[in-house]
Amino acid sequence: MIRLGVGLSAVVLCHSLCVSASLADTMLVANLTNDGEPGGVTPTLTTGEPRPASFGTATFVLNDDMTSMTMDIEVHNLDFTGSQTTDTNDNLTAAHIHASPTVTPTTNAGVVWGFFGLPFNDNDPNDQVVTPFATGVGGTITGKWDAPEGQNTTLADQLNNLLTQHAYVNFHTSQFGGGEIRGMILVIPEPGTALIAAIAAVGLLGWRQRRSFSSSST
Repeated sequence: MIRLGVGLSAVVLCHSLCVSASLADTMLVANLTNDGEPGGVTPTLTTGEPRPASFGTATFVLNDDMTSMTMDIEVHNLDFTGSQTTDTNDNLTAAHIHASPTVTPTTNAGVVWGFFGLPFNDNDPNDQVVTPFATGVGGTITGKWDAPEGQNTTLADQLNNLLTQHAYVNFHTSQFGGGEIRGMILVIPEPGTALIAAIAAVGLLGWRQRRSFSSSST
């Protein structure tokens, strides 16, 4: 009876975790850097002197039905208001998700969803919230790509690109109209798979140990 309880508990727990993992939202991330732009870029002031490297991190969550994707981005050393610095080269002008089935880290693709500047597609409804830093240079942008939205496309049409590393985030500035910081969108692997395997192994080990103890005592 004890052996059955251990084995059954492991199976039930594993099944429960498997179900939970299968229903989990899909998380994605992009690391935004100057080197992420094809060929890399070197930010400078209008005088030609160096300015601090710009960078950021973008996180996305696709809901279980994959009908919407929330976004949370934090960016440093890009001027969100035009008044965070006295120079104009770092002024943020636009930000988008770009994608195509053939895009790579060194090639470009068209805009599929704009969330700052033009084109702007977070509009059905408008979920965009831009929060410049109270001190320092940069800010955060949150939003949600809803099912009807997109630049001559939809979220559904871009799901495969988003999930197969054929999409990137690009922030454009006055100095670099083609993009100053960029990062490929990557799916974060679910941690549940390894955890489920470990729990199953522990349950099996416990069952074998109890079975061995029971056999040796008879």
